[in-house]
Amino acid sequence: MNMRNEQKTNYRWVICSLLFFATTINYLDRQVLSLTWDEFIKPEFHWNEDHYGTITGLFSLIYAISMLFAGRFVDWLGSKKGFLWAIGVWSLGACIHALCGIVTEQYTGLASAAELAQATGDVVVVIATVSMYAFIVARCVLAIGEAGNFPAAIKVTAEYFPKKDRAYATSIFNAGASIGALIAPLSIPPLAKAFGWEMAFIIIGALGFVWMGFWVFMYEKPEKNARVNQAELDYILSDKDTDSLPADASEEKSSFIRCFMHRQTWAFAFGKFMTDGVWWFFLFWIPSYLNTQFGIKTTDGLGMALIFTLYAITMLSVYGGKLPTIIIDKTGKNPYAARMQAMLIFAFIPLIVLMAQPLGTISPWFPVILIGLGGAAHQSWSANIFSTIGDMFPKSAIASVTGIGGMAGGIGSLILQKSAGKLFVYAGETNLQCFGFEGKPAGYFIIFCVCAVAYLIGWVVMKSLVPKYRPIEKL
Repeated sequence: MNMRNEQKTNYRWVICSLLFFATTINYLDRQVLSLTWDEFIKPEFHWNEDHYGTITGLFSLIYAISMLFAGRFVDWLGSKKGFLWAIGVWSLGACIHALCGIVTEQYTGLASAAELAQATGDVVVVIATVSMYAFIVARCVLAIGEAGNFPAAIKVTAEYFPKKDRAYATSIFNAGASIGALIAPLSIPPLAKAFGWEMAFIIIGALGFVWMGFWVFMYEKPEKNARVNQAELDYILSDKDTDSLPADASEEKSSFIRCFMHRQTWAFAFGKFMTDGVWWFFLFWIPSYLNTQFGIKTTDGLGMALIFTLYAITMLSVYGGKLPTIIIDKTGKNPYAARMQAMLIFAFIPLIVLMAQPLGTISPWFPVILIGLGGAAHQSWSANIFSTIGDMFPKSAIASVTGIGGMAGGIGSLILQKSAGKLFVYAGETNLQCFGFEGKPAGYFIIFCVCAVAYLIGWVVMKSLVPKYRPIEKL
């Protein structure tokens, strides 16, 4: 009866904004420890870099294991309930970090944080060990919940966007990682300084519970969402392969074991294994790096400005998801070929991190800028590597394959975080020398070299495993 063409709604971008805010909260929660441990937590609990490396490394391991099951959990439970469970668990995990001091006081019989900090002798070892395990428990809860964020977000993106737009949508919500990291240095150190590090965890952790209220009322699958009209739904379902499927085909459960039988899965997993740890290293260690090498604390105005600048530069990644679309429009390549071409460009950019330490002898601004550009390249790489799953696999397997890749990325990060912690302690104790750097700066130089070349190695192996576009119709 309607004689005019129906104008397409744009509710998919509202959903994308919710994914963006969830990812922002995810990375805020993850950053609280890295921005408080060196200045507030380390003196109270007598930690060194090895303690911190163990905590971040085990976080990565639990995150990795959880990612293996989180994707399957989201596929089984559905996007709406799966996301609610994920953010609810990780918000609880973020808040219970605040109890670690109380647990340590109760175990050691000391009455306050001041007594913990002033302790000497063998008690120091007990304090460091007990507090470390308390934080590990809290980080494990955080990791289990946070593992559900990307499988759920990638699944929702596949539900709400056609293939040609998924990398761009992914780059937008994935930019929440950079925004969370951007807001963190401006909010977390002042909160910790004003109210104590415990309240920083509680206040930031509570944001996730607020997000849950919006998700409950605003998300439904596009075909069931009254805010999505037919014109937008037709656009969302515009892919030929989607049009040719039965209405319920996307809900068919895929074989989890059979995911491992395809080179496409191993290519994605190896790309994540090589590169996820780099981003997490930048996220977890740069505040400590600035303090170790330059004596700049996170509560200093200069420290806030440097960390803010670093993550502001990573916001350039929002354009990274658009590059494959530009390549497709200009060359007519298939989405996978265009994505791999874009990823090769992004793989070369982190090589500039090789100059971070040499130029750091001039000013701390140089390593911050170079690492920021490396971080932007990572986020652009990340948006595209996630989108290769939608290019290759049916929707019913997307969250599961995302989980497998996330597990591989977490294992890679465990290796890098733990190795970095041990290397920094060893470098400091032995006054390690490497290319003119001594002590812990030499250790940072070695790790920066590893970070710089990781993407090219990852790309070469991915391209070797899947040289051409080979979509998998059914698992």
